[in-house]
Amino acid sequence: MMDGEIILIDKPAGMTSFGVVARVRRILSRRAGKKVKVGHCGTLDPFATGLLILVSGKMTRKAMEFTKLDKVYEAEFILGQESTTGDPEGELTQVSDSVPTKEQVEGALAAFRGEITQRPPIFSAIKINGQRAYKLARDGKEVEIPERTITVYNLELIDYSYPSLTIRTHVSSGTYIRSLAVDIGMRLGTGAYCKELRRTKIADFSVTDAKALSDFGVEN
Repeated sequence: MMDGEIILIDKPAGMTSFGVVARVRRILSRRAGKKVKVGHCGTLDPFATGLLILVSGKMTRKAMEFTKLDKVYEAEFILGQESTTGDPEGELTQVSDSVPTKEQVEGALAAFRGEITQRPPIFSAIKINGQRAYKLARDGKEVEIPERTITVYNLELIDYSYPSLTIRTHVSSGTYIRSLAVDIGMRLGTGAYCKELRRTKIADFSVTDAKALSDFGVEN
């Protein structure tokens, strides 16, 4: 290994981004015979899969440059229910038995294309007064995260078979797909949460060029 490198990993479900970093750091340090610095360029939720950009050595200085890049996701939303976390790891509550038509779903998606405001989920890594929002939320403390302006460059319907709604979206940095699911569910009046999420691209970096952890040499 030279002074540093960019490493593309296809993150598996059920693992944190920090867990991926720790495993890759172990492998690189073992190969180099010394401790190697490794960082990520934007997290994925534990339930999510797909592209993670890691940087090592002196390349870690450029990590922030990668975090600001646009991203492409594929996601499955479940209508009719809400989750306390916006994903399958939260407590689910039945909201509605109403079955929107495909035309109504298309209309709801259209409302979220372009520049929009979005409130990130309280169970997120955003820092509030120096502490992670998810830690405050888990401690039962009230968390108020301000809205932010993001851009949804493209949002297309891939498949709809109630209650399952599958979309592909190209978004700006800072966009939360869990929040997008919740907002779409609110607009439809059905409630919704993000059941599955996969990041396929970060700018020109593609998950098709990424390595699985097992290919990288990580053992379970």
